[in-house]
Amino acid sequence: MDTGLQTLTLEQKQHFETEGFLIVKGLFSKEDIAEIERTFEEISHSTIPGHFEPVMDAEHNDPLKRYPRVMHPHRFNDTAKHYMLHKPVLDVLGDLFEEQPLAAQSMFYYKPPGSRGQALHQDNFYLKVEPGNCIAAWTAIDAADEENGGLLVVPKTNHYEIICPEKADANESFTNHYVKPPKDQKVIPAIMEKGDVLFFNGNLIHGSYRNRSKDRFRRAFICHYANESAARISHHYRPLFRADGTPVDLEMNPDGGPCGVEHETVYPH
Repeated sequence: MDTGLQTLTLEQKQHFETEGFLIVKGLFSKEDIAEIERTFEEISHSTIPGHFEPVMDAEHNDPLKRYPRVMHPHRFNDTAKHYMLHKPVLDVLGDLFEEQPLAAQSMFYYKPPGSRGQALHQDNFYLKVEPGNCIAAWTAIDAADEENGGLLVVPKTNHYEIICPEKADANESFTNHYVKPPKDQKVIPAIMEKGDVLFFNGNLIHGSYRNRSKDRFRRAFICHYANESAARISHHYRPLFRADGTPVDLEMNPDGGPCGVEHETVYPH
């Protein structure tokens, strides 16, 4: 039977549509992952204003001061842009969107031992992709589990609306937004091996707990994508890029979303 899918099986596509997320293995070679590791190890010893601004002599009570996340590395690093446009990932996104994807954002998380997690949230609250939605491709550069603060997902919440978040617990989350999961849905860990990619829908509620390990980083390369037919996106994510690297400048989405106002402080997710 011809499912019309290029990369995924029908079962994988149905799992994504029903549960809101999907883990796919084998999209990156060992050499690919090693190159990403080398690139961000080098970046970790530098300062790139507006993208990566570590405090090199930071106190150990907040490891994220020394290892903050790298924002939009594709805007200053060719290797990051190359892997944001990694064809095996884009092929999966083509099956999930049922049209071509546009790359909107890249990030790299180091998440060293002891660092706080990120409270449960929904990505399209920030990206504001319309019409359509965003999809994240979350690549595990280290194995990710409950001990080192791997990602948590709330299955089936991809069918829920984007809601205005509550205030998060600053002792446990480095971001200040929290979306309470529905009473009938449970938070589950997305256990991942090095090189696995987790795809999830922009409405899916997800987040992470603190890295409780003694000596394990939980590095991740994370990119967000919009469907090619989208007309608008939050201004923080422009321009977007086609698979060949051609920039695409969608309209700025001025909609304040479910909170009713435009939040400058919500970027990035």
